[in-house]
Amino acid sequence: MNKASQLQDTAMRYFLEVARTGSISEASTRLNVAPSAISRQIASLEDLLGTVLFERRPRGMMLSAAGELLAAHARKTALESDRVVAEIKALEGLHRGHVRVSCSEGFAMEFLPFSIADFRREHEGIHFHINVSAPAEVSRRVRHGDADIGITFSLTPAKDIHVAYRQPSPIYAVLHPQHPLARRKTVSLAQLQPYPIAVPEQDTTVRQLFDICCSRQRLLFEPALVSNYMAALNRFSAFDGGVSLAGEISMRHMIASGQVSAVRIRDRGMDVRNIEVQTLSGRTLPHAVKAFLDYLITHMPGKEDEGS
Repeated sequence: MNKASQLQDTAMRYFLEVARTGSISEASTRLNVAPSAISRQIASLEDLLGTVLFERRPRGMMLSAAGELLAAHARKTALESDRVVAEIKALEGLHRGHVRVSCSEGFAMEFLPFSIADFRREHEGIHFHINVSAPAEVSRRVRHGDADIGITFSLTPAKDIHVAYRQPSPIYAVLHPQHPLARRKTVSLAQLQPYPIAVPEQDTTVRQLFDICCSRQRLLFEPALVSNYMAALNRFSAFDGGVSLAGEISMRHMIASGQVSAVRIRDRGMDVRNIEVQTLSGRTLPHAVKAFLDYLITHMPGKEDEGS
């Protein structure tokens, strides 16, 4: 058991693991504790609080409304314990630390690796972990304490999320430089219809907005390529296979090197999402995390960029 865990009450740790896994048996395996011991601790919490914390369902344990409130408290307590232990170990300054970042794929292609490399030139004792997930999962990981910082997109506000930075992120058509539409300043979805198109899967904001706008205009597309890997979609355009959809930040190097062109899509609704740099609301960030968060905000591209 690490020092941070020792700062937490046993019953709360058991409760939080069941809340995380949705299963007493899985929590038992992860904690290496008998299921009966976990059940007793949760029962004691419910007796103490005078309320049911979980709804027992055939497929697992679902948090009740009271359980949701307690889980939010428990997660923040766990993160605060981690912060205190880490900062006691690094009282001399930013010589040690660990930063967990969850982001959409486009940010992981160039922007985030460059930012980490640049940041570590002055703070080589700070270590990083990047998790690449769909936008909604990025926010979930921040909310559950599995990531210190999230870089993602938002169409609507997310519960328990503090937005440290926000900027618009329009969607572009990615084209081979010799494509007939490559020299236009803007393009409409209707103008893309005659050409093969490559789109991301439906758990991305690009695809969601694309589908909504096409439905509103009754435009029918039969994608030539669908992928959960943005680099494959961008390369499809670079090899003159057709048009793909992305944000500028995920293809910046390809644009600069002349491999592709990017033309902004002007249809209403294709520009309503925002880049968000997120942290957990109410959390006091460790020094290393706060320093990197400040770095990101300072170095975030000033023009309208995005990941995917």
